[in-house]
Amino acid sequence: MASRLADHLSAARRRRFVGRETERALFQAALNTEKWPFFILHVFGPGGVGKTTLLQEFAALCQTHQITPLSLDARHLDPSPNSFTLALQLALGSETSLSPLDALAAQSQRSVIFIDTYEKLNPLDGWLREVFLPQLPENVLLVMAGREALAAGWRIDPGLNPFIRTMPLRNLNPEESRTYLNQREVSAEQHQSVLDFTRGHPLALSLIADVLDQREDQQFVPGEAPDVIQTLLERFVQKVPSPAHRTALEACALFHLTTEALLAEILQVANSRELFDWLRSLSFIQYGKEGLFPHDLVRDVLCADLQWRNPDWYAELHHRARVYYMKRLQQTRSDEQRRVLVEYIYLHRRNPVVRPAFEWQEGGNVWSDTARAGDVLELLTMLARHEGEASAKLAAYWFERNLNSVQVFRGDKQKPTGFLMTLILESVTEDIRRHDPALEKAWKFLQRQAPLRAGERFIYFRYWLAGETYQAASPTQSGIFISMVQYYFATPGLAFTFLPCANPEIWAPVAAYADLVRLTETDFEVGGRRYGIYGHDWRAVPPMAWLELLAARELSQRFDYSVAPKTRATVVLSEPDFAEAIHEALRAYSRPNALRKSPLLQSRLVIAQSDGMADESERIAVLLELIHQAAKSLETSPRDAKLYQVLYRTYFNPAESQEIAADTLHLAFSTYRRYLKAGIERVTEILWLKEISG
Repeated sequence: MASRLADHLSAARRRRFVGRETERALFQAALNTEKWPFFILHVFGPGGVGKTTLLQEFAALCQTHQITPLSLDARHLDPSPNSFTLALQLALGSETSLSPLDALAAQSQRSVIFIDTYEKLNPLDGWLREVFLPQLPENVLLVMAGREALAAGWRIDPGLNPFIRTMPLRNLNPEESRTYLNQREVSAEQHQSVLDFTRGHPLALSLIADVLDQREDQQFVPGEAPDVIQTLLERFVQKVPSPAHRTALEACALFHLTTEALLAEILQVANSRELFDWLRSLSFIQYGKEGLFPHDLVRDVLCADLQWRNPDWYAELHHRARVYYMKRLQQTRSDEQRRVLVEYIYLHRRNPVVRPAFEWQEGGNVWSDTARAGDVLELLTMLARHEGEASAKLAAYWFERNLNSVQVFRGDKQKPTGFLMTLILESVTEDIRRHDPALEKAWKFLQRQAPLRAGERFIYFRYWLAGETYQAASPTQSGIFISMVQYYFATPGLAFTFLPCANPEIWAPVAAYADLVRLTETDFEVGGRRYGIYGHDWRAVPPMAWLELLAARELSQRFDYSVAPKTRATVVLSEPDFAEAIHEALRAYSRPNALRKSPLLQSRLVIAQSDGMADESERIAVLLELIHQAAKSLETSPRDAKLYQVLYRTYFNPAESQEIAADTLHLAFSTYRRYLKAGIERVTEILWLKEISG
């Protein structure tokens, strides 16, 4: 079997591994014993100190002892038991029906589970310690690496403490640093200046070696800037092999995860494999099953430098990524769509309006699932603490009727950290009006200002909060906002959304950024407390046009809220008006210029299928294609095929008159007219469904 590139990269990285003799000796001794002398090994240290590299060395040592290494990177896991268990199952590669724990127990050889970037699993820490770990068979060693020391729960447990070994990592000593530089073929006369500059920081050492590797005659002269990483990266970016390599590196820093497909989109090339492999070979680039990503310190420095140095190119890279993500959003559903949304929202992280509203910190992940009956009491208690007993009593009414509409966010020990209750409604009954003033106000507003059409519905995000921070920025609140956005794309016939806020003034900048309008007439009170409402009409600005709007604001450091968004206003047609407009468009099918005043050009139907800023001729072309596709679909039905033939000879390839069309089709004129009416109605039905479903 031919070896893979990853095998060569792994071998090359191991050849460059230096130092950590004490750490290697401890792990080697554990491998040499028949039974593990401890069951948990925790490696910790600051960013760039070499934790991932050490775990890779440990995994290689395992293989020399015929011990199975199973590697997990928490960056690519939701901090939930299901996600963790599935990742372990995939790492095992087991095709049996056994659970991962049973599969491990059934193995005759020992195994080591490596968990890198453990701080990302902070919400799962209690479950791993109290549920997962006790079930591990004794032939398995758990090795975890993270930035922080173990939580107190690990250290104070008298039963667990004897089975834990900790391994703090610091910079390499001078001898180890010189050995590394020799292996990277850095000339000896430069060693001292490099050591003085880096003080043995592994990431800094590797960056200097990368910089010097670009030009053999390069001399390293330490600058006076105190930021080692920034100084090195500025030099490195200037010395990459080509402009295409520079672009690939800058893109990798801007985007959460970089794949070959994304890189090809950014570089506008058919094949990005060589550049992707070059990125993967860099010492400060890491990779997982979903793509490449730079070390956090590297990412921050590269992004800040590019935005300052070349803001136009920074904006262009964002634009190209948005195009790619928007395509993916239209092609995906469910969990994959949520992942793409996270990638898209990550592009906004440096905007001064958005940044304070989201939790971007390490280890800030939470996971979610549908509420269970056992969650209700805790959720109501959480709500009562922040909104009062009256609000909790009203929530109990909704829980009893719509528990499956409640999304619970969980953290440590699967304990709820917050929740989102989403009500998707086509109307509001008398019973609802009597119980909930929020829905009553919203319904009255819709009846007066934006009546729903047949098949349309609205969403009311009735309750959203984090247990500790309520509606302020937190990991839970960030997860809630992503879920809200996912509803925009996943709800058929979505016409309007309402978002209640306990302190609406605080959210005004973010709401304006997200094109949410303050609807004071829908404000309501519960238990003496007043709530302000923001809303959005998705018929006027559909989801894809909304993303285009956000794109225009994404890179703006000073957003003017008084300026109306430069998006095309959408006409909200009633069903009779829509049907009449379709009939007129059919009549004008062979005369596109006659469609310039058609209200359909401003309809959700056309706007959703074209670029948000498409010109008139482009939208006419989209409308004609939609009409033809709808009519063409009738041809495949034995019952409707005759209707298509009539439409074809009347509008798409018209005869000189309807009488001649009837004769050509060998139909009595009365039959022809009946078929024509039925065909128009069927085409209208098909397109109306597209109009209201978005």
